[in-house]
Amino acid sequence: MEFNGFDLLIAAAIAVLSPLIAELPIGLRLPMIVVEVALGILVGPQVLHWGSPTGMLAILGDLGLVFLFFLAGMEIDFASVAGPPLKLAAIGWGMSVAVAFLVAGILSWMGLVRAPLLIATALTTTGVGTLMPILKDSGELSTRFGNYVIAAGAMGEFGPIILLSLLLTREHTRWEQTALMGFFVILALLAAIVALRPKSRKVVRFLAKTMNAPSQMPVRISIFVLAALIALAEKFGLDMILGAFTAGMIVSLGSKGKEAAPLLQRLEAIGYGFLIPMFFVVSGMHFDLHALLSNRQAMLRVPLFLLLLFVSRALPIIFYQRELAKEDHLPFIFYSATSLPLLIAISEIGIRTGRMLPDNAAALVGAGIFSILFFPIVALIVRRRLRIHAVVRAQVQAQD
Repeated sequence: MEFNGFDLLIAAAIAVLSPLIAELPIGLRLPMIVVEVALGILVGPQVLHWGSPTGMLAILGDLGLVFLFFLAGMEIDFASVAGPPLKLAAIGWGMSVAVAFLVAGILSWMGLVRAPLLIATALTTTGVGTLMPILKDSGELSTRFGNYVIAAGAMGEFGPIILLSLLLTREHTRWEQTALMGFFVILALLAAIVALRPKSRKVVRFLAKTMNAPSQMPVRISIFVLAALIALAEKFGLDMILGAFTAGMIVSLGSKGKEAAPLLQRLEAIGYGFLIPMFFVVSGMHFDLHALLSNRQAMLRVPLFLLLLFVSRALPIIFYQRELAKEDHLPFIFYSATSLPLLIAISEIGIRTGRMLPDNAAALVGAGIFSILFFPIVALIVRRRLRIHAVVRAQVQAQD
């Protein structure tokens, strides 16, 4: 394996520059993921030829993908979305799957896509990790509306990961794979039960003591759980991202309370401070800009995929008629249709396995970039205006 220090330097420089560029006062706060991918494209083999997604950088990118889903599993607080939000999210995502598979089947029949199953899975995704800071900044994260959005986002991440693990199998039949998936879920549930069991004071004191010691034992245990679930998933012929996501949920369940805050901070430092930026930079370097720009049909698929992301996540709103105010419906759809991390992951997997055409992968990622650039902003503006109109109407009706 070749180690190229200059490639690593370029990627590290992008990781430093991206937050600074994202905070530029230009009237529109650019999502940091978009900046990292865009700069990766700029310095990669397609444009400036300064860096190449090979060798050690490629390995760091794979580890970044693993940590992305590991932290996604840790960040979802299922206690806050339990009940109607999670139930409706599951039903709504099921409808999104039906719509997406129908649309992808039509696109395949028309000869526009070669991997309809991967395309359909991509159309059902939601970037909950991208939405959380946006909802937090707007004061919506802890509201009723925010809980429903986060629940839909959680299903929009967990559901596609399950689908990917079932679709990408090559070693077993679908029935065998489903049985193995069930066995994996049972083992994961047992691990979660163990993680939820009360811990003795000696164990808690030991872990707290080693948190600031060179051993960093809680961090090492978390990485061990991550490695174990990935190995277990691969043993059953499942995809590693399912193991990473499940490991994140288990570590989250086993590290509740104020004492666990330092652990989360250290894991986020490893992920968001180092490995995850590497994944997005490497993804940008892999991005086939030439395939997109040189093919008019590929360029036209960017707005097509963007529209299909919206349509696939729009129909489930019929299940929220009683739970959300009418003025919240359209913003909810825009938030649910916001996605990029999983689109990048699915595109990367499609290219590596030879199932997805490079121009479709580029168009899919392009649609994801536009979705996180515009959908949350549109949702914020529309929600603000519709709520103002609703208040005005209520005041007029009260006067009448």
